Amino acid sequence: MNTEYTAITKQAGDWRIGWIEEITGVNCQERTREELIESLRLTLKEAIEFNRKDAIASLGAGFIEEKIAV
Repeated sequence: MNTEYTAITKQAGDWRIGWIEEITGVNCQERTREELIESLRLTLKEAIEFNRKDAIASLGAGFIEEKIAV
């Protein structure tokens, strides 16, 4: 599954700061645009994996996983 997200970025003094619009809490700060985009990508992957593991742990046994699209 290839899902796209939206990064919003801006220059703030010597730093570039950015967020992923669709996922609360995914934000980063780097010196260059390229570093920022890569940092956002990595942080987004980690947040999604953490949320997935947390959801599964909360359910215990006997759950069903189903893919949905929006």
